[in-house]
Amino acid sequence: MEKSAVMKENKMGVMPVDKLLISMSFPMMMSMLVQALYNIVDSIFVSRINEDALTAVSLAFPLQSLMVAIGVGTGVGVNALLSRSLGEREFEKVNKVAANGIFLSFLSYLLFLVIGLVAVNPFYVSQTKDAEILLYGKEYMTVVCCCSFGMYGQFIFERLLQSTGKTVYSMLTQLAGAVINIILDPILIFGLFGLPAMGVTGAAVATVIGQVCAGLLALYINKKKNTEVKISFRGFRPDKEIIKNIYKVGFPSIVMQSIGSVMTYGLNRILLVFTSTAAAVFGVYFKLQSFVFMPVFGLNNGMVPIVAFNYGARNKERVVKAIKLSIYYAEAIMAVGFLIFQIFPRQLFMLFDASDVMLSLGVPCLRIISISFLFAGFCIICGSAFQALGNGVYSMVVSIARQLFVLLPVAYLLSMLGNVNFVWWSFPIAELISVTLSVYFLIRINKKIISRIGEERSAGVAAAGEKGEM
Repeated sequence: MEKSAVMKENKMGVMPVDKLLISMSFPMMMSMLVQALYNIVDSIFVSRINEDALTAVSLAFPLQSLMVAIGVGTGVGVNALLSRSLGEREFEKVNKVAANGIFLSFLSYLLFLVIGLVAVNPFYVSQTKDAEILLYGKEYMTVVCCCSFGMYGQFIFERLLQSTGKTVYSMLTQLAGAVINIILDPILIFGLFGLPAMGVTGAAVATVIGQVCAGLLALYINKKKNTEVKISFRGFRPDKEIIKNIYKVGFPSIVMQSIGSVMTYGLNRILLVFTSTAAAVFGVYFKLQSFVFMPVFGLNNGMVPIVAFNYGARNKERVVKAIKLSIYYAEAIMAVGFLIFQIFPRQLFMLFDASDVMLSLGVPCLRIISISFLFAGFCIICGSAFQALGNGVYSMVVSIARQLFVLLPVAYLLSMLGNVNFVWWSFPIAELISVTLSVYFLIRINKKIISRIGEERSAGVAAAGEKGEM
C-alpha cells in the first residue's frame, strides 16, 4: 500500500504516456522557442550596427556552444540520475544528486571565468585578423564568459524542476529570462532612455542580466514548489560516486556538444577563406535553425525524465512508447522547418538587414542545409534515449562520427572546388551517416536493455508465487 502511494506521487509513473509527454514537453518547447527568439533578436539588433559586429557575434558561437555544452551535459546527467532515483524511490539520494549538481555547475562557472579573462583574445585571433571584428568579439565574449554564473545557475535549477516533471515552472523561468533579454537588447545596444550606447557589449550585458534573473527565479521556485527535492548544503561534501554517475550520462553529452563547437570553429575557418560574409551567413543560419531544433530539444527535455523514471521503475511499455512518440513528433517538427527554409530563405535573411552579397550566399545555404532536417529529428531523439537509459556513449560516438569524421572533412574537400555553396552539402551527407549509426545503436540498445526491462520484477513475482504455493 505504501509503495503504491509513493508511485502515485509522481505523474511520470501513472499518467498516459502520450498525454504525459505533451504535458511535459510542450512548456519546454515553448520556452525553447522563446530562447531561440531572443538569440535571433540579439543578432538582429547587432546586425544594425554593421556586418562586422554580426560577424564577431557569429564567430563567438563555438565558445558559447562550449559553455552551453558543459552546462547542458551536466544537467542531462543530473536530470537522468535524479529522475531514476525518484523512480527507484531513493529520496535521500535525490537530494544528494541535486546538491552535487549545483556544486558542479559552480565549478563550470569558475572555468569560464578564467577563460573569459585570458583566452577570449587568442580565440578570436585564431579565426580572423580584422581589427574591428576582433574588438567587437573581445568586448562581447569577455562579458559573456566572466558573468556566466547566471547561465549555469539557470541550467541547473531548471533541470531540477524538469527532473520532477515540473516543466511549466521551468518554462516560466526561461520565459522570464528571455523577455528581460529582449527588452534590454535595444536599450543597452543603442542607448535608449538616456543610457549610453554600449554596442555589442550591450547585447552581452542584456544576455547576462536575463540569465541571472532566470536563475534566481528558478532557485526560488525550487525552494517553494519542488517538494520532491530538498536543496541543502548543510554538511555537504562532494560525493564521488554520484558525480561519477552524473558524468557517466552527462559526459557523452558534453563531448557531443563540444564537438559541435569544434565543428563550428573548423567550419568558420573554412568559410573565412572565401569571405567574412560567408562566416556571417553561417552564424545567421545557426540562429535561424534554432527555431527548428529548439522545439525538438524541448521535446527531449520532456522525454528524458519520462524514460529515465520508467526505466528505474522497470516499466518497459512506457519506455518504448515515450521513445516512439518522441520520434514521431520530432520528425513532424523537422518537416515543418524544412518547408519554411525551402520556401522563405530570402525573407528570413532580410530580418538581418542582409546585403545582396549575403543573400546570394544565404539563400542556397538555407535550402541545402535544411535537407538534413529530414533525418535530424530521428537522430536527436535516439541520442537522448541512449542517455536516459544510461548509454550516453552511443550518442557520443554518433556525434563524433557525424561532425568530426564526416562533416568537417567533407566540408574541407568540397571547399577545394572553389565555390562556397558546395560546402553546405556537407550537412546532409553527415546526417545520412548519423541516421545509419543511430539505427544500429538503437537495435543494440533494444536488444541489450529495453527488451530486458522488467525481467527482474517478473522473475521476482514468479518466485514469490512459487514460494506461496509451497
